[in-house]
Amino acid sequence: MKMILPEQVTNIIETLQNNGHEAYAVGGCVRDLYLGKTPADWDITTSASPGQVKSLFSHTIDTGIIHGTVTVMMGKNGYEVTTYRVDGEYKDGRHPEQVMFTSLLSEDLCRRDFTINAMAYNEQQGLVDLFGGLEDLKKGVIRCVGNPRERFSEDALRMLRALRLSAQLGFEIEPNTYHAICELAPTIEKVSMERIMVELNKLLMSEHPDRMRMVYETGLTRVFLPEFDAMMKTPQNNKHHCYSVGEHTLHSLEHVPPDKTLRLAMLFHDVGKPATRTTDEKGQDHFYGHQEVGAEMTGDILRRLKYDNDTIATVKRFVRFHDERPKIDRPVIRKTIARIGISCFPELFVIKRADTLAQSDYRRRDKLQQIRDFETVFGEIMEAGECVEKKNLCISGRDIMNLGVAQGSMVGDLLDVLFQEVLEHPERNTPKQLLTMAEERIKKGNIPKRKPVE
Repeated sequence: MKMILPEQVTNIIETLQNNGHEAYAVGGCVRDLYLGKTPADWDITTSASPGQVKSLFSHTIDTGIIHGTVTVMMGKNGYEVTTYRVDGEYKDGRHPEQVMFTSLLSEDLCRRDFTINAMAYNEQQGLVDLFGGLEDLKKGVIRCVGNPRERFSEDALRMLRALRLSAQLGFEIEPNTYHAICELAPTIEKVSMERIMVELNKLLMSEHPDRMRMVYETGLTRVFLPEFDAMMKTPQNNKHHCYSVGEHTLHSLEHVPPDKTLRLAMLFHDVGKPATRTTDEKGQDHFYGHQEVGAEMTGDILRRLKYDNDTIATVKRFVRFHDERPKIDRPVIRKTIARIGISCFPELFVIKRADTLAQSDYRRRDKLQQIRDFETVFGEIMEAGECVEKKNLCISGRDIMNLGVAQGSMVGDLLDVLFQEVLEHPERNTPKQLLTMAEERIKKGNIPKRKPVE
């Protein structure tokens, strides 16, 4: 079968071939080409040693030369070129004890994880498919190369990668491969949280984020995300819900676009429910305070999974405020925006809508209308340019000090009072009115005087 490789990839392969070496595009890029997708990365495998690769190209980077990988720069683009290799024993379930180079493409391909990732291609030899990868692509199957227990024992992250690929491609896991994941799931504890986080992100950003269910069913979350197991086991016996906490979460994931913070927010928006569940005398479950508890748990989980501070802060705020239902009244909504933080909008409406769509039909139409009304008033407030952040007051702390207030907490306290007044009456956000109100407050209080700031 004929595939079209990018010009720069073809140049690298032909340069290696013209100097007596074998070279192929390999792995995920070949898989994606067949599927009609644009590969995110292009990997090249070759019989040439790292030193020979370096000698043939003017600009190379030793990105993983111990393992046979040299990055060849073609303009601003980098391409990983790796020597055919055979991995030694994996004693730690993460890294081979040693890497041995080989002259045989077949030996290189047989060490790879899945059949659909073990195909190679160049224009001279065409597709090299020794393990039925093309047939598995046609069938929509993810299957390990050789013995799945051996592949997963070599690198336990491959278990999560199989489920991630299933979510990205919509493929099924071949039974022996699936059973091996269930059997060896506890060994994922050997994998660093950083590597797990990368795979988790890709799964959540896929077209099938609900396949987190398989991560739970195979036992993987029991190791690195036990909070999700608790969610899957927690019922919601009340008229607003028709699923367990976990199943509700999985359904809600399908209603938000593939944005990292939105998908993480949906994954954890109800993480506080198992810890806050109570059941009344009528058998109805309640989850009072789950938003606050969930926000703190989310921070702990994301730190454990090694997410960056900005992501943690954003997702925590979404979890904390996902269940806000303010009265549809302009002053109330201005105060709600100020309390939540304008940075949460308009994404918060997406989260609230997804949350509602994953609940029962009970009052769903009313709930969605409340969200639409909230969103409409928010838009009107933004369009009118009404002040919903203290930094947008028409006077500053320096103006307060120029009235004779000593620098210190009293300045901030007075600005807070004025801000609350403006949230109630946005038309009062003018320098004249704010200074007048400030002077009146100063006269009523025993505030120390000081010389005006020059």
